Amino acid sequence: MEWGGEYSLDSSNLDCLLSVLPGELEFQQVLGDLDEKIKKNSSSIEQCLKDLQSEVNEICTDEMLQSTTDCLQWLNNCSFSSLRPSSTHHGQLMEFLRTLQSLLKNEQNQEEMILHFLLDLSSQCGVSFPCTPSGTSFELTSSLHAIEDDSTMDVKSLWDDIRLHLRRFLVSRLQSQEETKANALQQQMEFKTQCIQQLLFLYPESEVLMKYQNMQNKLVSDLLQNCVLSSCGETNFDKVVHGYQSSIPTLCTMIKEDLYILSGTIDPSSSLKFINETYLDTITEEITVLLERLCELQFKENALHIVKTNKISKKHRGTVHAVASQECHKKGRNFCLTLYQLKCLSQLIKLFLLMEEKMEELSAEILLVPSFTEKNKNVQGVLKKASGELLIGETRANETSVPPEQLLQVEEPILLNFGWRNAFKDLSSSVAHCITIAIEDFSTKILQHEQKEEFSAAGYAMSLVNNQQMRESCGAVQQEEQPKRIAKFCSDIMEELDTLLPLALACRDDSLQEIRANFVEACSKVATAVLARLEEKSRDVPSKAPLQDLHAALSTAIYVFQHFTTYSNLMRETSKKPLFLVPLQQYQEFINDLQFQVTSYCVRVCATSILQDAESHHWEDYKAFYEGERCSFSVQMWHYFCCALHHDLWTILPPKTAQEILTDVLEQSLAMLSSRYCQACPSYKRTPQIRTDIAAILMSTEVMLWSVCSSVQEFLNPHEDRHLKIYKIHSHCNSMLSVLAILTSPLKNLYETFLKNSDEHLPQDFSNVFYHPLHWLFCIPSPCSSLLKTPSAREMAAKGQLKLLLSQPYCNLNLLLETLLHRDCLLVKILLRSSRNEVLNRDEQSSLLERINNKQPTLIETIFTVLSYCTLSPKSLGIAFETYMEKEQLWSCLYNMTVSSCGESEPEVIRCLKLTLINSVKGIVKQIISLMHSWEATENYGTYQHKQIVPESLLKTVPKEWNYTPREMKRKESGKCFTRLAAQAVSIVISKLPTVIACLPPPIKYFFFLAERKMSRNFAELKKAGLLVWNLIVIICRIFEDGNTAELLTGATLDRWSKEKLSLVRVCLESIMGKLKSGPKQVTQKVIQSIEQQRPNWIESQLLKARKLSTDCASVSEEGAMLEEGGVALGFTEQKINMMVLDICHKPGGSEYLRQIYHIIRLNEEYLKEQLSCENSSEDGVASSQCLPLTLKGREEQPVFNPFQVYRQSCAKVFNQVGDERRRGS
Repeated sequence: MEWGGEYSLDSSNLDCLLSVLPGELEFQQVLGDLDEKIKKNSSSIEQCLKDLQSEVNEICTDEMLQSTTDCLQWLNNCSFSSLRPSSTHHGQLMEFLRTLQSLLKNEQNQEEMILHFLLDLSSQCGVSFPCTPSGTSFELTSSLHAIEDDSTMDVKSLWDDIRLHLRRFLVSRLQSQEETKANALQQQMEFKTQCIQQLLFLYPESEVLMKYQNMQNKLVSDLLQNCVLSSCGETNFDKVVHGYQSSIPTLCTMIKEDLYILSGTIDPSSSLKFINETYLDTITEEITVLLERLCELQFKENALHIVKTNKISKKHRGTVHAVASQECHKKGRNFCLTLYQLKCLSQLIKLFLLMEEKMEELSAEILLVPSFTEKNKNVQGVLKKASGELLIGETRANETSVPPEQLLQVEEPILLNFGWRNAFKDLSSSVAHCITIAIEDFSTKILQHEQKEEFSAAGYAMSLVNNQQMRESCGAVQQEEQPKRIAKFCSDIMEELDTLLPLALACRDDSLQEIRANFVEACSKVATAVLARLEEKSRDVPSKAPLQDLHAALSTAIYVFQHFTTYSNLMRETSKKPLFLVPLQQYQEFINDLQFQVTSYCVRVCATSILQDAESHHWEDYKAFYEGERCSFSVQMWHYFCCALHHDLWTILPPKTAQEILTDVLEQSLAMLSSRYCQACPSYKRTPQIRTDIAAILMSTEVMLWSVCSSVQEFLNPHEDRHLKIYKIHSHCNSMLSVLAILTSPLKNLYETFLKNSDEHLPQDFSNVFYHPLHWLFCIPSPCSSLLKTPSAREMAAKGQLKLLLSQPYCNLNLLLETLLHRDCLLVKILLRSSRNEVLNRDEQSSLLERINNKQPTLIETIFTVLSYCTLSPKSLGIAFETYMEKEQLWSCLYNMTVSSCGESEPEVIRCLKLTLINSVKGIVKQIISLMHSWEATENYGTYQHKQIVPESLLKTVPKEWNYTPREMKRKESGKCFTRLAAQAVSIVISKLPTVIACLPPPIKYFFFLAERKMSRNFAELKKAGLLVWNLIVIICRIFEDGNTAELLTGATLDRWSKEKLSLVRVCLESIMGKLKSGPKQVTQKVIQSIEQQRPNWIESQLLKARKLSTDCASVSEEGAMLEEGGVALGFTEQKINMMVLDICHKPGGSEYLRQIYHIIRLNEEYLKEQLSCENSSEDGVASSQCLPLTLKGREEQPVFNPFQVYRQSCAKVFNQVGDERRRGS
């Protein structure tokens, strides 16, 4: 049966194309595509069975199969020994084998040719060469029947000599491949898979696996021993750790290779057993021997130390030996381990834990999904055990070989079994004993050192360290809950505990439970000691220590609480009961109490100290306070205090806690101020002071309000139930505004107002007159009104959105994305307009594919990636880049994206679009190349053709009964093969285009839709398939044209023949798109005609379906935009923004891209504010050529609060403005 019959034209392997959550239209297309492929594959299997049925009926004339069902039953119950044997003359067979032997011995580099020749004989002619184990007797009674025993032994000897020579050649290639690591990992695995499968053709599976296992065993042992013993001197804990640190990554790579190789050769259970015996058991044995040696050395060292200690104490030598022997007998093999040795053991265990996790990922990834070596399974009758049984028949039945199942019996499901923990059993008691002592020792020393530093220091301020880079064990803590600065002594203690944590995480059986129990007990004691120290520090405030120590104690307590919570979660998998329960409860109570203490202390300071100003608040005084041109000292100091508190909270505490405390202090202090000013009865001369004070309070509150609100909704529309504290702040401010209106308004105006409304019913609560909580913000002399729109609009201006974002104590990703998308991506447009357009010189150009893995994306690439991830806002990408594309005149790059332009220097936007399209068609390219390789291997074209140049002398000795036809002659007889191949390749591309477009991100599809609308009419008619479909096919043609690009993209190796055939497929695709300048070639016409004959108008319908998917998505986006403009939906809801942020963060590099944009915005805050102010008056704003700084030039220093700077930046602006308004009013 020839390869690639007509039934295989539209049958293709399915690959996973979904990279985004599809919409309804896309989901229907994907399901429809899956359903269509299942139906085609079903018909292909049916046709295969029919062909197999006809061939079996021709071979087995005594047993006729009536249906495909009978064919399946026959395959299931088939005994290949019942097949009719063919007769081969003994002399011809001997001559053939002697010729093979002579070629191998007398000619060089003939092994590969002979291997392919034998595989070709097996596949084409049904000749089975005996595959018995080495050194076993066998009998030939089928195709070599009627041969005497002596002759049989001669044949066996010749064949054994031939396959032994070939085995040495293949084993040598495997070993040489291990030594040379220059090849790519995928090519190396493909090569080793081919060698293993060729060995399986010559020898039974059990022997091949045993040989390969012994070879890999030696490699693993040599690797581990060389890594540990490479350095001079005696073996110690440090050398063992460094040795395994360097060797484990290599071992993981080797295991990954073998899992891929074995997944295409044997069943998953046998593969796992091979990995267990070859790698995991060997590693366990090696580490066991090493640890036993280290234990012996450590035991001798401890015994010698005891002897020396007793000598120094002047005791008798015999008594010393007696005491030492008694202690050794009591303790068994127990010995003391230093803290450094415990750390080394912990690092070693951490390596094994990571390796264990990596092994589980690899087994799930490789053994549960098809591997890339699956293409080698498509070669019929060559490497599969079942297909080999068809060749001779009774030969396999009479073999006395040991079946593979006796070597790798799989009675129960086999799982990975990494017994490295058994190597630590002898150390468990010593580690358990020493870990308690070590933890208590270093924690006590650190606490004592901290106490000494406190007594020796001039002040009592707590020493703090930054905690910006959270440790690996605390990676699960959200950024808004991470402390920023903590006490140094606590950081030192927790760092040591983090180092020892793997010792406790290793416990999964009873032998190591004692280590975890002692670790938990010691950590609980440390937590209690640290808590006592923090309580002592908090009691020193304010008598001995500044207020910052209270913040630091709170931040440190939160840090410890999070750390031990993480410890408990990590050890919960192996523990049936909760750990650290009592310490966590104590810390939670302490955190709550301390947070209340911070808030109450700040409010109490405001009430008893700051706001106690007898001179300023002497309202009955008939003398004016500073001529009414400044506010009270207490109000100004209250503003100073709030700014200083804001700085301390923002730089020390977790962002969420900092906002809660500042909100509480602001609300309670405003309540106090509101109460006082409501009760004030100023004299006529003191009335201007009331006006100035309240105006200053309201303006200061407006400055702080941006920091305490974490969302636009909370700022613009605070709800009494969800945002009670913010609602109260607005309520207090509105109350003081009422006081301001009543006490300072002219009596005549007040009288006229009441007369005018005398007939109306006045509300009991006068504050309800103000219809919105934000009413006071629009009644004060503040720039806030320019940052907000009217209160009823419930929308914030772009400048206000930026101020709210930068006022947060951390990078609020939800608020950042909302700011980027606000007002048709106005801020993004400014960033794009101000960014430098980098144009690479020719000598600085990099290939298109190298940009895919660029680790340092530019600003344009970062913005493009983030907006392309916003699937719920498909218009954003196009709107943000529309003006930029027009000014840079880049639309034409999309219209003229020819094959030749892909490799030239291009703008970043075009390059990002191309990389997105390349990634989307990567599956199609891999499938086409796999198809080429399978066809090339079967039909012996290309590289295989050169490997199959069989000498004429060998061809003459092939027995005539085998009916062997050389591949060269067969190729000449079958000229239509390539037409079928090209038709299948083109069909795969065209059939997958709709699914590829369906799975593209909606922003990308809308971007091309927007570009298509800007095309000229003539150009639009030329590309009726649509700009997106056009560019996808152009990208595929570009990849097929450049063989190097195809190799880099897929990792496959392409010879000259494959590159030529891919180029012909490209010509067919270009002909379909009408892109060829000259008329199509004859071969191209035949390919397209063959597709059209099978399925008329199918190509056109697929292209129209692909175009419809891209335009329908854009139409949905347009309808959504019209609804928003009509007032149905204003902006993005918090739920929608949150969904988009989660989606972005789950994409590769998404969260890092957002943080990079935030970093750039913060660096250019003043410039962006200036540009946003210009946007209010003109859409284009000020065309600035300023190059934005993208990174910090030096190390970012910890900010220090400077009250004079606060006065210059904030207070002067606030209070001078109040004075100006006062003078303007007079």
